[in-house]
Amino acid sequence: MVATKSSQLSGFYKLTRGERIGIVAEWAGLSDEEIDVLADGGLSNDTANSMIENAIATHALPLGIAANFQVNGKDYLVPMAVEEPSVLAAVSYAAKLARAGGGFQTESSDPIMIGQVQVLDIPDMDEAVANVEANRELLMRSADSVSQNIVRRGGGSRDIEVRRFDETPVGAMMVVHLLYDCRDAMGANAINTAAETIAPIIAELTGGRTNLRILSNLTDRRTATARCVIPADSLTRDGMDGREVAQRIAEANAFAVVDPYRATTHNKGIMNGIDAVCIATGNDWRAIEAGAHAYAARDGQYRALTDWHVNENGDLVGEMTLPLAVGTVGGATKVHPTAQVAMKILDVSGSQELAEVMACVGLAQNLAAIRALATDGIQKGHMRMHARQVALAAGAVNGQVQRIANQLVSEGNIRVNRAEELLITTA
Repeated sequence: MVATKSSQLSGFYKLTRGERIGIVAEWAGLSDEEIDVLADGGLSNDTANSMIENAIATHALPLGIAANFQVNGKDYLVPMAVEEPSVLAAVSYAAKLARAGGGFQTESSDPIMIGQVQVLDIPDMDEAVANVEANRELLMRSADSVSQNIVRRGGGSRDIEVRRFDETPVGAMMVVHLLYDCRDAMGANAINTAAETIAPIIAELTGGRTNLRILSNLTDRRTATARCVIPADSLTRDGMDGREVAQRIAEANAFAVVDPYRATTHNKGIMNGIDAVCIATGNDWRAIEAGAHAYAARDGQYRALTDWHVNENGDLVGEMTLPLAVGTVGGATKVHPTAQVAMKILDVSGSQELAEVMACVGLAQNLAAIRALATDGIQKGHMRMHARQVALAAGAVNGQVQRIANQLVSEGNIRVNRAEELLITTA
């Protein structure tokens, strides 16, 4: 990536789709074939038929670009696949606010996944635990024997942990955790294969019977952290000082920390951003969702994933850590043509960098949402963006869509029946 590139795309939303593709193509150095993927939809029916069983068609989502992201001093254009109006505009604006404070800073843990082996009918739990712990090296060597590609890249088994549950609805149970470094893969297949490989050895060591052998999507050893500082001056709004806005955002976050009902919607806003990047890059957004929400309840109560507070200078400080098991090799990332182009636009070096960018997108999406909630309310901006969908639902086509949407917004009456009336009167 050329150092002088900037992700600040002023007026990007005003351009035609072709003009936007041209700017992104120049940014990422896309080939003519890759440009055609963006222009024509990307996934063919033949490829879809090869990816899943019982395929009958493809189901498209809009693919947009989030601008203004600067992470650890590097600029990014972030592809996001999402159907909800206002997401792209909101997250790009929030990234601009973060940029005013020096951009996002990130860190991430090693890409450690957990494979679980369930053991039942154990004759002597104490002896079984001791035997497994004494044979860690044997179990890790066995796990490594089935994923040589990952081992050659520096990954593989890192540890064996034993968890015992003396009372469950089906009697005493042991769960053996295999901690496994997946490098740039998401790692589900490698983990599942490794867990199945070591299960017979565990059964022999414990004298018990193994049942489930499967990865966990609570990937709390594989996390990414994003931080930013938003200067109070950049939060100033008509009739509201920036320091007041910062304080209101901190108060909104406190609400989501103590109340699970609020936290659920708060964290959904975070995932609006992260899921959209997952889908665009061919990653498993369902696994990410499950892990994030479980992590939000790790202390026994479901809470906000974020921490927003005001520092001694009156500026707003944000931080978020969450599990992000994403990959840059294998799976749909390497099969789906649009996902491949999205990865080229992102220009990340591996899974950890991708996870860090996703964490920044989630933090920015959350900032945009709670800033709106704490000031004008969420509907003012959202309904303005929603007006185009209302126009489409009423039957507007091509140039009619924006004209009808503009009229709905100016009247403050964003309803399908009003859009239908405008279509009739302006036909």
